[in-house]
This record gives sequence, C-alpha cells and structure tokens, in this order.
Amino acid sequence: MYAIIDLETTGGQPTQDRITEIAIYLHDGEKIVDEYATLLNPGRGIPPFITQLTGITNDMVSDAPKFHEVARKVVEMTEGCVFVAHNVRFDYSFLKKEFADLGYNYSRKTLCTVRLSRSLIPGQPSYSLGKLCQNIGIPLEGRHRAAGDAHATALLFGRLLKITQESEAGPNGTPEADTLARVDALAPAGRRPDGTKAPSAKRVAAVQEAIRTALIPPLVSPALVASLPQATGVYYFHNEAGEVIYVGKSINIYKRIQQHFAVDVKSRKSLEFKNSIADITWELTGSELVALLYESHLIKQLKPAYNRQQRRSVFPAGIYLRIDEQGYKRLAYGRADARNAEIPIIALGNQFKAQGFLYHKVAKYNLCQKLCGLYKTQGGCFDYQVHRCQGACVGQEPPESYNLRVDEAIDSISYEHETFVVIGAGRTELEKSIVLVENGRYQGFGYVDETFSARKLADFREVIQPYADNKDIQQIIRQHLRTKHKGERVKVFG
Repeated sequence: MYAIIDLETTGGQPTQDRITEIAIYLHDGEKIVDEYATLLNPGRGIPPFITQLTGITNDMVSDAPKFHEVARKVVEMTEGCVFVAHNVRFDYSFLKKEFADLGYNYSRKTLCTVRLSRSLIPGQPSYSLGKLCQNIGIPLEGRHRAAGDAHATALLFGRLLKITQESEAGPNGTPEADTLARVDALAPAGRRPDGTKAPSAKRVAAVQEAIRTALIPPLVSPALVASLPQATGVYYFHNEAGEVIYVGKSINIYKRIQQHFAVDVKSRKSLEFKNSIADITWELTGSELVALLYESHLIKQLKPAYNRQQRRSVFPAGIYLRIDEQGYKRLAYGRADARNAEIPIIALGNQFKAQGFLYHKVAKYNLCQKLCGLYKTQGGCFDYQVHRCQGACVGQEPPESYNLRVDEAIDSISYEHETFVVIGAGRTELEKSIVLVENGRYQGFGYVDETFSARKLADFREVIQPYADNKDIQQIIRQHLRTKHKGERVKVFG
C-alpha cells in the first residue's frame, strides 16, 4: 500500500515553519482506495506570499485542528505504507519534525515521484508537478492546495506503475510515441487467490528500486553512487551545466555522500541543493590532512554556491611580532598585505577581529596593553594603573621576564615547531603524502614514492605543489597535529 501525501506550509524550513494543510491518498498499486484531507492551524501567522501562492488565509485555519489533533489519524492511515510524494524529502521532513515535536519518531519507507518520473519518462522539459502533469495529460485541479496536488501525484504514480508493465516502443518508434505508449498501456497482470490483480515482477522491481534510491537526488544515477570510493579524498557535486556547486572531503567518500543524501531537508534551499546535484566527481588524497587542506583551497578557488564556510580568499588583517629598541617583544595587530614581506603569526578576517583576538591574548597572558598597541599613552597603560600590568610599559618589568609571557602567547597561536614536514598516507600503498610548513607558514603538499628518502629540507621543497597559507589552513594543521594519526609522522627541521 502507498500513501501519497502533499502538505502546504507556512514556509520552506521544517525547523521553523508549520503545516497548514495535509492530504493523503491511499493507493493499492491499482487505484486510489481511501483519502483524507484537512486544513491545519499552524499556531502562527501565514505570510502574505504564502497566502498568495496557496490561497490559504489565516481566517481559513483559525478554527482548523492543530497537528496534534490529527496526528493519530496520520499515523494509522500511513501505517505499513510507503510514503510517496513529489519531492518526497520536503514533505517527509515536515511530517517527521511535527511528530518529533510531539515526542514521536515517525518513520516510513519513502518513494519520490520526481525521481521515478525521471527514470520512467525521460526527456521531459520539466519535472515540476504542474508542468509534468500538463505534459502527459494528467488533470491537476487545485494547484498548490494539498488535496489537488496529492490527487494529481496519486494519478501520476498510477501512470508510473503502468509504465513498469509496458516497455514496448510506440507504433512509429519515436521517443514521443514510446513515452505515450508506456504511459497509456496496461499489460495483463497475474491474479491473487482472491481474484485481485497481482503486481507484475517488473512493477515490484521498479518500485523496490525507487524505494531503495529514494534518498538519492533525482538527477543522480544509483550506479554513480554505487561507484563512489570508500577512501579518503575530496568530492565535487556538479549541476546539470557541469558547474561545481559544492566541495566536500571525507575519509570515506561513499559513506559521507550517503549521509548527505540521508539527512532530512531543513529548508527549501537545502531541497533545491539536493535536486540540483546532477553529477559527482572526486579526487583521492590518501591523507586526511591533505584532504582537509585541499578542500579549503578548492572552496576559496571555486567558491561553490553551496559551501557557506571557508569561501573567503583574502584575510586582510593579522597579528604581528616586533622587537623594540629596549628588547621587548611586541605583539601588534594590523593589515595583512601580500605585498608586505612581514609575515603575520596568524591571519584574521578583519582588523576588528584581530584587535579582539589580541585583547584576549593580552588578558590571558598578562601582557602590556601599551606594548601591544591597544592603549595609546605616554606613560603607563591602563592595566598598569590598576595593577594588572607588571610595568613593561614604563620599563619596570625587564624584557627577559616579559618576553617569556609573549612567547607563551605566540606558542598558543602558532605551531610547536617553525619548520616541519608531515608524512602520511598516499593515494596508493606505493605512495606517501608530504605536507610542508616552513618558518611557520604552510607551503603546500605533494606525493612521493614510498621509497623516497630525504634528509634536507630542499628535498621536500622539490616534491610539493605550492598552495596559499591563510588562517583556515593554519587552524586545520594545528588541530590535526593535536592528535596522533596511524601511519603518520612529523619530521622537524631546525
């Protein structure tokens, strides 16, 4: 049994919006056998643009039941059914969230008629419910109302089941005739003991495949997903135009992408993202650290539409170290200019963030506000006046003791060693990966044969591909080095 469901909502985000209307049509594989529809009081106002789209007003739902009043009906009616919808993740995610708010775990097998339509009726100009129904002659009355859309989806589902029984070409052999023949034909089926028609083996197989692949985006083939490597690397999601719309990384690409597809949608944007994925490509890195570094580089280089983090490629501020004439080490914040030979200890998004970062280090390590450029004065800094500064600003604390605390602050935001190489797994068993950090700056990564042996730093410089350093890279490397990784070692120079 199949439960064909459509919802109308106050918006596109299941975590924030609520259901205003629900319709359920039960289908036994041959015909519609039961139906249920009702408006719902969402407990909040319906935005004007939603009312304009659906025609559902606040007055219409003011006396309607709330979801908890119909929840039992929904559970009982869909018990043992496959949950079917056009863009099933959207409707299913909304229902799961409503039930979760009631403390109930609503779980059903799902089937998406968008995906099934793409498979069984290829070449359509659009697979939106309205345009698809129009193109193949399915009546759709009450568009953007739950009952109208659910009924049209139920009719579409029935047509799709018929297609699975007939795959012969049309009279003139053209693709259009073939499609119409497959839509309209109804081949004889077997009979159950009670005299009702038994579904054909082809239909059963098609439906089982649709259920099994329901979580896969409509434009992505199950064969492609099955071919994904269970290995470490970066992966790319492409749209139909071939453009990269998302870059990710994982120690197991196959499992990570399956997780992407299994997550319930939280907004229309996330649904649009999944539905726009048309192809997946990947590059193996062997090393988890290389995957992290390469992903960060690719996001800044390609600026994919759906990568929200690490897209900035310029970090115009940083924290610098200078030594004054008296021998005091001075931390200072300022502009980070690629044309400037001075290298920041850490790069930051803007000068305001750099200033706040430095204030934090001054307070934590009891540094002098004046020497760090945070307090402009001819005499002692403010902290000296309230006895929090030990007097470096007026020459009372000697440079030797003050500089020890500066070094502690630097150690907390820099690498343990200035120059080192991380040697890790390669893309094959016959290969090793190399990540080089020299004078506190990331230089890049590369691969060498497992027999590669180097003693000089120059040997490692020759085998890496140079990549830009930035605050994200610094954070990735620092965090990675905090834990041990099997088969990985660090070679320190100097």
